[in-house]
This record gives sequence, C-alpha cells and structure tokens, in this order.
Amino acid sequence: MKPISSQPVLIDQVYESLGKAIADGSLPAGSRIRQEELAERLGVSRQPVSHALQLLKRQGLLVESGKRGLTVAPLDSARILDLYQVRTSLDALAARLAAQRIAAGTAGPSARRELEDALQRGASLDPDRSAAVFIQADVEFHTAIYRLSGNTAIEETVAPQWPHLKRSMGVVLNDPGHRPKVWNEHAVIAGFILAGDAANAEAAALKHTNRAGTETSQRLAAINQAA
Repeated sequence: MKPISSQPVLIDQVYESLGKAIADGSLPAGSRIRQEELAERLGVSRQPVSHALQLLKRQGLLVESGKRGLTVAPLDSARILDLYQVRTSLDALAARLAAQRIAAGTAGPSARRELEDALQRGASLDPDRSAAVFIQADVEFHTAIYRLSGNTAIEETVAPQWPHLKRSMGVVLNDPGHRPKVWNEHAVIAGFILAGDAANAEAAALKHTNRAGTETSQRLAAINQAA
C-alpha cells in the first residue's frame, strides 16, 4: 500500500479559503482569479489551487470571462430569491419538526445542546467581527435546527446551496447594524422550538427566512442596477 497523499486536504483548504472570500465579499463579483497569485498568497503549489478553482466553477461561483479567464460570478437576485423560496419552506418544516420532537421527548440531548450552543455563540459575537464569522455562525444555527428536526433530507437538500446562500447572506451581514436583528429573530425561533411550540416555531422560521430572502434580493437588485 502506498502512502496517502495530503493533496486532497490541500484542495479542500484552498476551496474553503476561496469560498469564504467569495461569500464575505473579499473577492467581489467580477474579480479576476489569477491562479499563480492565489498559490503564492496561500503558500501552496498551483495544483491544489487549480483543482479548487474547478470545484468552484462547477458550483457556479466562478465563470469563464473570455480573455480575462476565471472571474467571480455575478450574484443574480432572481436566482437568490428562488433559492430562498425553497429554503423558506424547508426552514419552516425543520422548525416545526424540531419543536414536535422536543414536545414528544424524542429529541436527543446532544441535538438540543447543539441548537442552544449555536444560538449562544452567535448571539455573543462582537458586532465588529468580520462578516465571514457571522455568516458561519448563521449557517451553524440553521444546521442545528435541521439536525434537531430528525429529517436528514432537509440538511442534505440545503447543503449544496450553502455556497450561494452564504454569498447572499454576506450582502446583508456586511452591515454591522443588521446583525443584532438577525440574532434576535434566531432567538425567537429557538425559543419556540425548545419550548415544543411547533406552530409558533414554524411561523417564526417562515417569517425570518422569507424576510431575509426578500430583503437580500432587493439589495442585490439595487446593487446590480447601480453598477
């Protein structure tokens, strides 16, 4: 048996680093991607960078732009609204199922703690932390609800869309003044879930994700119109 190469690990690390930069706007739409420059900045060879770029291209986060080569894909407000419409239904379902499991006593203590911890971590973040930190905390909060719901298909359905959703979340979470509102709404959702109140948990999740999708789509449309 031959030793296992660490190359896949490097590819994942490069992919994650670039994905975060695209999500939080450090690499805004239209940015030209120079493979050699990225390899030098990240301190790796060109090969893992090349593989990571192809992954990002397949996900639609990078696009070919003629002689400019690869660039960061534009954010399509209509596409983001489509994604949020689907996610709104899934988030509402997850919140209802999670609350029902709490009420029935069938939710495992570790799943309940995961939600409590995710809420605590996000709510205690310093408002001046980077957008990337708030985006990740947001993802962890909603993922905790998906897992508490007991329906694995919900997390599996949303997971492939997180890269695009993270980009849209960055549009809103780049504004420090908006962050407390998001976590206040999260606290309301978690409160109803942990109280076993399925109807109100579903309604709060529906309202939260629907508002986020509509507001994000509107901001993106305004940005694109001004460009």
